Amino acid sequence: MNTPIRRLSILIAALFTTLLVASTIVQFAQAKTLGAMASNKRSLLDSYARERGSIIVGGQAVAKSVPVQDQYRFLRTYPQNKLYAHLTGFYSYSVGAPYGLEHAADDLLSGDADQLFVRRVTDLITGRKTAGATVELTIDPKVQAAADQALGASKGAVVALDPKTGAILAMVSHPSYDPNPLASHDLTKAAKAWKTLSTDADKPYLNRAISGIYPPGSTFKVITAAAALEDGVVSDENSKVPGPAQLDLPLTTTNLPNEDGRACGPNNETTLIHALEISCNTTFGSLGLDLGGEKLRAQAAKFGFGDSLQIPMRVSTSSVPADLNAPQAAQAAIGQYDVRTTPLQMAMVAAGIGNKGSVMTPYLIQSVRSANLDIIQSAPDPVELSQAVSEQTASILTKMMVSVVDNGSGARARIAGVDVAGKTGTAQHDPGKPPHAWFISFAPAVDPKVAVAVVVEDGGVTGSEIGGGRVAAPIARAVMQAVLGR
Repeated sequence: MNTPIRRLSILIAALFTTLLVASTIVQFAQAKTLGAMASNKRSLLDSYARERGSIIVGGQAVAKSVPVQDQYRFLRTYPQNKLYAHLTGFYSYSVGAPYGLEHAADDLLSGDADQLFVRRVTDLITGRKTAGATVELTIDPKVQAAADQALGASKGAVVALDPKTGAILAMVSHPSYDPNPLASHDLTKAAKAWKTLSTDADKPYLNRAISGIYPPGSTFKVITAAAALEDGVVSDENSKVPGPAQLDLPLTTTNLPNEDGRACGPNNETTLIHALEISCNTTFGSLGLDLGGEKLRAQAAKFGFGDSLQIPMRVSTSSVPADLNAPQAAQAAIGQYDVRTTPLQMAMVAAGIGNKGSVMTPYLIQSVRSANLDIIQSAPDPVELSQAVSEQTASILTKMMVSVVDNGSGARARIAGVDVAGKTGTAQHDPGKPPHAWFISFAPAVDPKVAVAVVVEDGGVTGSEIGGGRVAAPIARAVMQAVLGR
């Protein structure tokens, strides 16, 4: 063979090798990435040709696919409209599925999950059409409806947990939206619905329960009390603590005042339990000075602050800043400065105290079934996230939180015949706007069945715990009553 022919043969062989390698990369290494691209309409049309699995709450579908006579073959519908929108998200040919379980559990709902591999192989052999799995949620429909109704026209969020397991019993965010127009096969209609939703200044697409980041205000004082008890700064609920009208902060000329401008007890002293009842700023600011920022941050971390959680939707990370100086630590101890948290995280704090100090990992999916109802994934075993405090500390905190409801600012959370543990909060945020109103709680105080966190945006009264007690506490009470059958 002469040299030119040999060179041409080598070139042709190299080109064939390159083509083979490239096609192999596309078919195998890049297949999943290319298939998931929003611009890959062929892949999306293929997924629409399958019957997507339903999302089930209390035995009823809150998201399901119905057959239609068009190129898409199945239309995704949401029978409850707004009630479960922040849980389901939406499945849209023109918009995609950027939110909720339609995105986070897409591999299960579409039938592409690894758990469904055997089913897909069987479908291929038998010629049966592949269908997605049915996802059953932990949500209790009565509790969800109660939370939705109680929150009403207020902007904010409600989360209810089973303290012993971490199962999410209710998750409501207002304002909400109707996913059905977004799932429409009329692409113009769907695009218009998305434009309206995505440009709304109130951000109704935002799941405030897991993606809303708020200053926790005085609800954070239970964490400060926990840190003080665990560290030995105080011994029990009756320990004497400072409670002056104003706390002199080091390194600054600005003092930390009480909301009413008064001392919290005679001779500028009070007890820890009374300080929580009346939400005494100077007491908890003083504890923050004694503990320091790192101990506050470490205690918050034991409740879940700083953790990256998925339920399976991603939860925004709650945080306490690092390297706090003394005045910043005092402000952080009352839930201000740059402390930020989600309603889910504060529900976990309440649940952890009620569960003898053990914080359980929250979850939303109860079970997964194949198209023929075979169980693929049963109810998960409860998983402890952390032991946030000792049982003794949890017991003391519970007594204090019960007293907040019985004798203090949380009176509107009372339920006849039930000991309710709770804590109000008023969180300053943007200057010139009313503070957010908070309430966290669990009931019954001994052996609790539910823990709740409520935040109402701009629902508080500046300089008072009235907002948390008047606005947020009744919402929490309605949710607890739904769980307890009261």
